[in-house]
Amino acid sequence: MKISLAQINHHIGNFEGNLQKMLAAVAEARNNGSDIVCFGELATCGYPPRDFLEFDDFIQLAYKSVDRLLEETDEIAIVLGSPTKNPDPEGKNLHNSVLFLYQREIKFVQHKTLLPTYDVFDEYRHFEPAREWGVVEYKGKKIALTVCEDIWDVGTNDPMYTVVPCDRMMPFNPDFIINTSASPFNYDHANSRIATVKANMERYKIPMFYVNHVGAQTELIFDGGSLVSSPDGNIFDEMPYFREDIRHYELDQVIKGGINREQSRDKIQLIHDGLVLGIKDYFSKLGLSKALLGLSGGIDSAITAVLAVEALGAENVRVLLMPSQYSSEHSVNDAVALAKTLGIRYDIIPIKGMYDAFMTELQPLFGDLPFNVTEENIQARVRGILNMAVSNKFGHILLNTTNKSEMSVGYGTLYGDLCGGISVLGDVYKTEIYKLAAYINREKEIIPVNTIQKPPSAELRPNQKDSDSLPPYEVLDPILYQYIEMRRDPQDIIAMGFDESTVKRVLKLVNTSEFKRHQTAPVLRVSPKAFGSGRRMPIVGKYLS
Repeated sequence: MKISLAQINHHIGNFEGNLQKMLAAVAEARNNGSDIVCFGELATCGYPPRDFLEFDDFIQLAYKSVDRLLEETDEIAIVLGSPTKNPDPEGKNLHNSVLFLYQREIKFVQHKTLLPTYDVFDEYRHFEPAREWGVVEYKGKKIALTVCEDIWDVGTNDPMYTVVPCDRMMPFNPDFIINTSASPFNYDHANSRIATVKANMERYKIPMFYVNHVGAQTELIFDGGSLVSSPDGNIFDEMPYFREDIRHYELDQVIKGGINREQSRDKIQLIHDGLVLGIKDYFSKLGLSKALLGLSGGIDSAITAVLAVEALGAENVRVLLMPSQYSSEHSVNDAVALAKTLGIRYDIIPIKGMYDAFMTELQPLFGDLPFNVTEENIQARVRGILNMAVSNKFGHILLNTTNKSEMSVGYGTLYGDLCGGISVLGDVYKTEIYKLAAYINREKEIIPVNTIQKPPSAELRPNQKDSDSLPPYEVLDPILYQYIEMRRDPQDIIAMGFDESTVKRVLKLVNTSEFKRHQTAPVLRVSPKAFGSGRRMPIVGKYLS
């Protein structure tokens, strides 16, 4: 038996586009002599559809896609995920299901059992879990069909669920498992995915074919990395990260095993490639092509510009240099040098005159009050106005360049440097930013060395440095990581050796800045815990604030 895995970049709600990709994959698999071709979770509609699922028309379009695919199943079986209606009047109206299509019939349907309601997931909002389990028989083989999370509660000392779906299927003696998945990327996820599949192999001793989505859906990035595992516990094959692919496997060879084809997984490379795909798909799936950003001469905007060029092409990226009276000459020179290296258009618009006009009009109100953060924020907001003006006039989408360290502690100006349609680096800590710059410059200097080496500064007052307002990033970032990603209490962080006053100050900054994060652009998710739908904190909460 030959089985094909089609790792496809789906588009939420683009039923025709998704269908055409699946039809092309079916044709390729058929021409290759495959008996089964497999697609990912909710392949008809894309993942996550969220509240689109509340519209009956949306569900009907998914059913129509299935009907069209049935026409292609005279000689080949199709396995795919799609929403299905729950005929039971009790419970939610829908199931998240995997369907087995053959000879123009839906031969078998298995509903998803484990519906995640943590981090970015909220599936129980719409779906009813499975109450029955079985296998489908096809060409002399029994196949266990599972959906994403249904295999993830195996091999853990702290299970989240009370049911293990595959345990319920094993009495039917399946010959192998197919898992249709839509599992979002983070830089640790490929390791977790492989560990989960291996844990299932250790438990069940039968092959698994795991097909994952690839592509970005707003803030969520799917890296692909679909897997085929053998009963001996080896990864028979791991499909590429961050690109579409279709591969074909002989079941007998997979059962025989003895082959391990895991890919290398460098954290910074994964972050880089994930961000490039995130930018590319955000624009393409919105039908847009041109990006704009403010290029300051600092490392964050420099990296954002490089990633944008990789994703969209130099001809589609434009930058504004907006020096103030406090901007250093080398910052402007570094920004110009980078723009020329990348081959992108740049325009220089000094903001001093505009800032002075604001201050003149505000002087009757401000009087002799001293210079403070107010004046700094006015400069940042002048830049925000200029960025948005050019964005609106020429049809560009503004890229936000704020990093995760700054976003965590509120070191940014609402309606100023926090403006943007998508936040590119909002899930990348400053210490990781430097590693990302080194990766970009691994073969030749693209980002000027001075941009990387100079002390980070907003340049909104004379001789300003980030360290004037924040702990050094090599101190700040580990504290943030322990609190945000690891969810450690302040006393636990202090016990790790961090200064008590610094920890309490940092956590207070994080929690009192929540209102800013609620008003900023979606953040491309590359870590296990990003700002956005996966981290839900109250704005007015008193805890640690």
